[in-house]
Amino acid sequence: MGEAEGDSRLVHTLALSAVKASKHFSLSPSFQRCTFAAWVRENVNKRECFAVPTSISFCFSTRADVCKCGYSKTDHVDEAIKPEDFTGESWDRHRHIREVPTDAFGDISFGGLGQKTGQYARVSTDTSPEILYQLLTDQWKLSPPNLLISVTGGAKNFYLKARLKTVFHRGLIKVAQTTGAWIITGGTHTGVMKHVGRAVRDYALSSSTQGQIVAIGVATWGIIHNRDALVHPEGCFPAHYVMDIEGQGRLSCLDNNHTHFLLVDDGTQGQYGVEIELRSRLEKCIAGKQSGVTIPVVCVVLDGGPGTLNTIYNAMLNSTPCVILEGSGRIADVIAQVAGLPPGRITIALIHQLMKKFFGEEYERFPDLKIIEWTKKIQDIIRMSQLLTVFRISDDDQGDVDVAILQALLKASRTSESLGIDCWKRQLELAIAWNRVDIAETEIFTEESHWKSSDLHWAMLSALVGNKPQFVRLLLENGVNLRDFLQEEETLCELYKEMPGCFFLGKLAKRVQNSSRIRRRVIGIRSRNHSGELITMTHVSGEVRHLLGSFTQPLYLPSTTINHQAGSQAALREAVAEAPRDPGRDLFLWAIVQNNKELAEIAWEQCRDCMSAALAASQILKKLAAEGSDADEAEEMKELANHYEKHAIGVFSQCHNSDEDRARKLLVHASPLWGRTTCLRLALEADDKSFVAQSGVQALLTQIWCGELSVDNPVWRVMVCMVFFPLIYTSFLVFRRLKPLRSWSKLVSLYSSPQVKFFWNIVSYFAFLFLFAVVLMIDFQDLPSPLELLLYIWLLSLVCEEVRQLFHDPDGFGFRKKSKMYINDLWNILDVLSIILFIIGLALRLTTVLFYAGKVLLCIDFVVFCLRLMAIFTISKTLGPKIIIVKRMMMDMFFFMFLLSIWVVAYGVAKQGILIHNDNRLDWILRGAVYEPYLIIFGDFPQNIEYSGFDLNSCSMNGTDPLKPKCPVLNESQTPAFPEWLTIIMLCVYLLFANILLLNLLIAIFNFTFQEVQDNTDRIWKFQRYELIKEYHSRPAAPPPFIILSHLYIFIRNVVLCRPPIVCKEFKNELLESEEEELLSWEALMKDRYLQSTQQEQSQSMERRILDTSPAVDYGQSEISGFCSKRSTVTESATIFFIRSHIFIIIFQIFHMSLLPLVCLHFYSALTTTDESPDTYVSTSEKEDGFHVNARQFHYPGSKVTRFPVPDEKVPWEVGFSSYMPIYFASEDSEDQVDGDVCKMSVCLMCVSSVIRNPQGRTGIRGRGTLSRLGPNLHVDLVLTRWRDSERSVLEYLAVLGETQGLLALPAVSPTLPSLFQVFEGYVDDCRNTDNAWVETTVLNIHLDRSSPLMVDISNMVRTLLPAYGSLLWQEVSGRARLSSNQRESLRQIAELHNRKF
Repeated sequence: MGEAEGDSRLVHTLALSAVKASKHFSLSPSFQRCTFAAWVRENVNKRECFAVPTSISFCFSTRADVCKCGYSKTDHVDEAIKPEDFTGESWDRHRHIREVPTDAFGDISFGGLGQKTGQYARVSTDTSPEILYQLLTDQWKLSPPNLLISVTGGAKNFYLKARLKTVFHRGLIKVAQTTGAWIITGGTHTGVMKHVGRAVRDYALSSSTQGQIVAIGVATWGIIHNRDALVHPEGCFPAHYVMDIEGQGRLSCLDNNHTHFLLVDDGTQGQYGVEIELRSRLEKCIAGKQSGVTIPVVCVVLDGGPGTLNTIYNAMLNSTPCVILEGSGRIADVIAQVAGLPPGRITIALIHQLMKKFFGEEYERFPDLKIIEWTKKIQDIIRMSQLLTVFRISDDDQGDVDVAILQALLKASRTSESLGIDCWKRQLELAIAWNRVDIAETEIFTEESHWKSSDLHWAMLSALVGNKPQFVRLLLENGVNLRDFLQEEETLCELYKEMPGCFFLGKLAKRVQNSSRIRRRVIGIRSRNHSGELITMTHVSGEVRHLLGSFTQPLYLPSTTINHQAGSQAALREAVAEAPRDPGRDLFLWAIVQNNKELAEIAWEQCRDCMSAALAASQILKKLAAEGSDADEAEEMKELANHYEKHAIGVFSQCHNSDEDRARKLLVHASPLWGRTTCLRLALEADDKSFVAQSGVQALLTQIWCGELSVDNPVWRVMVCMVFFPLIYTSFLVFRRLKPLRSWSKLVSLYSSPQVKFFWNIVSYFAFLFLFAVVLMIDFQDLPSPLELLLYIWLLSLVCEEVRQLFHDPDGFGFRKKSKMYINDLWNILDVLSIILFIIGLALRLTTVLFYAGKVLLCIDFVVFCLRLMAIFTISKTLGPKIIIVKRMMMDMFFFMFLLSIWVVAYGVAKQGILIHNDNRLDWILRGAVYEPYLIIFGDFPQNIEYSGFDLNSCSMNGTDPLKPKCPVLNESQTPAFPEWLTIIMLCVYLLFANILLLNLLIAIFNFTFQEVQDNTDRIWKFQRYELIKEYHSRPAAPPPFIILSHLYIFIRNVVLCRPPIVCKEFKNELLESEEEELLSWEALMKDRYLQSTQQEQSQSMERRILDTSPAVDYGQSEISGFCSKRSTVTESATIFFIRSHIFIIIFQIFHMSLLPLVCLHFYSALTTTDESPDTYVSTSEKEDGFHVNARQFHYPGSKVTRFPVPDEKVPWEVGFSSYMPIYFASEDSEDQVDGDVCKMSVCLMCVSSVIRNPQGRTGIRGRGTLSRLGPNLHVDLVLTRWRDSERSVLEYLAVLGETQGLLALPAVSPTLPSLFQVFEGYVDDCRNTDNAWVETTVLNIHLDRSSPLMVDISNMVRTLLPAYGSLLWQEVSGRARLSSNQRESLRQIAELHNRKF
């Protein structure tokens, strides 16, 4: 694995230049610390009080040694103690606190078990968020986040239920781990921050990976206990921090499980909440750091009090989604309880009741005015339902916190008023990053979303590179066109560059290096400083061709940068120029070489030539498994290879059952997508015996075996016709073709049939053996006789046939591979051995001295020729499998003979040494040590191992008689001196092991082999049958020795005349393009049927039902992977554009008079929510209730004024509201209707309040605000509409993105009167409304005829303004229009007016 990973890294760095490579040097830790310290002192400051006067009136402290800042006198610098400079002056934090370089930064060590360490810095409240982001990323080396999780809530030690705590810990870590998120908390060891720290700790203890969860604590410096340990002017590396929980008092300790700390300092001590503003600015800064696109931010809330409610409210105003954990306590539970209610039912009394329930004794300290304010905020929070997600845990709940966070982000990005392609894209990015196919399927790919294939290409690439097969399938089902996606070769190259580390990647790396080295050698580059080589499809094609076989053609066009030899380049391009690109094949090949089963399965379903693809995958995987060194990975590759062999079998079975002729054509058609090879050839190369053993494949082989003869002809009839050929002209023999053949054609068809060739060769071979035996036994003279000469000629024809077989290469294997295939065949080895022995024997036979030795060698050669006879019977269905069993048993016997030889030699040498003394005759030594022990196994026991059988006359005393063995050692009485008991015991032991143990072991081995092979013998025989059929198909018709004439003809034709070889279509057939297309279309249909039947079988099996049910049980444990994508703010909405000055002109020219001198005319405004005019509150239910919502926003637009909180129940004037005390506000840029002194103004305001009142009720502010006058402010909104075409298929309105500045020239308006409709007239819920001033609007629709002169003028204006302002355009009237709620309602009414669906 290490080698593969190294090669992976090598490939991915090949494209890096030498300049980049020079940056990889490492710096010493001390140098890095010095650099970091210098950067911190230069950019990061702290705040300190520099005034500690002793005057009590100055510091407002009861203790003379404590400053107003909270620090004691001794904690100030010496130059700060100057009481004379501040005589009579009050302490002011803005004047008496200054910024100086920070003195607390570096590494922090908490000690204890595991030695937890982190990084920290003391920063000023005025520190730029950009500086803090640089500190986090550049100095602390944190990777930029893909998601920001802001956890807020109770800062006290609140109780969290065990199950909720487990779910929260698990879900939070899932989110952070799978998305690379940053978690931001308060950083102290209390409340919700402690729970976040424990979740990080649990992950660190349970995870074996090196990844770290980033938990950033933003805490107040002045409330940190034991902070003195963190102070050092040069930084602490590390600072040893002690968590003293018991002695912390009102202060707080840092949490030891956070990884980074930003300690915010405002120069004071003991004041909580100092960090809130800087934390908010930092989160906002981080959210916009990913290439200008907003990083998703989500707020997770547990428990919490009034401050948490403000945090939730402000976050949702900033369009930040919030996840509330029900059951965590206090304000979280209050919001969770009312989340399902309409805002109108959330009353002050209900909030009182819930506050008392969840806050307990703390509720008694809440003033009524605060309850009113909180009620209004909770109502507004509930109105922004698209930003609110309540996580409820129950017994039947299968979700987790991570799922709730993802749903919250999706819901926030899919607001009803921002349904554009960018919104859908952000949602899809989130779902892909978290690998949530279920949510994408139900929430994103709906009828409302409209996707083009090009819009989803980025998602497809992300899903492929991120190994998310379910998303790949979903994208293919929802519009992704693979041909468009992989149209550019660069996309495919990118996929190979992003391929995860695997064995193929290592091979590709070596090929890229070799290619780069060859290229530099060719063009003469000597310098070593060169750019890295990029992966091209030429490299991939070369490596795939190596895996498939050299007989295939390259799959991809060669790159001109790789091969600089013009001739070979042109040849290669011609070889693959006609090969069409199949995106399914390209994707399938990319998945197969990395052994990715899921992605390969999806890609295979998209392949055109699916059967060839499956067999090619089997070959590639088996070749990779054979070349790889990782045993586990090789086993997985073999399993996947078998899987695709089954796919090929399944598809072919469907094809064969449907149409046998087409199925056979599929087997031998030259696939242009896979190097112009055939399915049958790929199956043979991959050793896919099961595929070749299919009945359809065997039927094809049988058809080829019979040639033009019908397969239904009995063998005996064929044999009779071989001798009595005139019978073919009768109906005695049936031919395959339906059309009648001519007489000569029938004769040629008979004798060119491989079956007939085989029978004649059998007869010929038996005749050859008979002739050979006659010569050896009867006619072996000193000089060769005529029969012997005929034998030599016969053998010469056999030699010529073997040479022809060696060089005959119709498949284009090449001589090297062809030779290897020839040698790997056992029967060819016997052929070569028999020929070599015959030649040697013939050479010895022709000499006088070695005449007899030559005859002996020829006799041995006759045995080899007889063994070769077994190959003839491999075609037999009865004998063929048995011969395979014999071959396997012979291999087993060789291993057995090794074991047996150990015992034979051991016993033979010991026996010979005991019986015979110093025999120097080698033949008798081998006889006694090897031959005699071997004969003992078969019952031939020696007589000289016991006294009773010893005969002195049967041996030679000194070994002088060459025909007798040497006598054993004798004693004085001329009897054997060896110990008889020992030799008998040795013989018994030898017989026990050799005859009983080893022979029975051999029988067991044979039995096992027989059983094993017997189960597969039919499959193996069918696989080997192909080679025999192909051999006799290409063999000349004449049998030996007449075949030599055919060899002479072939030599003259191919070598002398140089004519091209005859193309054979039985094993490889080139189809026309139309035939190819029709055949592959039919194959695709059969593949669909096969997949459908497979799915039905799986769905019906009990095992599959269990697998389908288990995700529902284990859903909480499922893994969410990837990263959370970027999220940008919604662009400014499209609005109808008309400049106010020109509206007067149009109105005047249309009506020929000015009827509304005091009416403010507007082009129909369609701005989306901004900071000045938020419109996220309004919903349909609110409009039905009749209460204005935008007019009661807390922050009045265009000012710093805050409205008095007005809950829904207190909106009507008729309802009493004794505590209602709104502020008075009137902007300075408009005329004020009330003049005079304060007294007069008060009188006027009282009169105004009693006379001029908002007809819709209270708004929380008095006066006219930013409106032009008290009372109704009349507006006229004009909506220009037209039909897109003459068929009136689409209704459009004129719109502009944003507001333009300045006056624009408007062409003269024709006096022709267009169609005018009044759409709406009345009160508008405007955010500028007050108790005494409000907006009333009349919406007019001017429908323009396309042929009218006015329409022509408008079109000219659009063309004139568009280049200058880039925003004026016509848009379709539909529900997807990004408008404010009021304008969407008016647009809906216009659609109904023109009978169009909105």
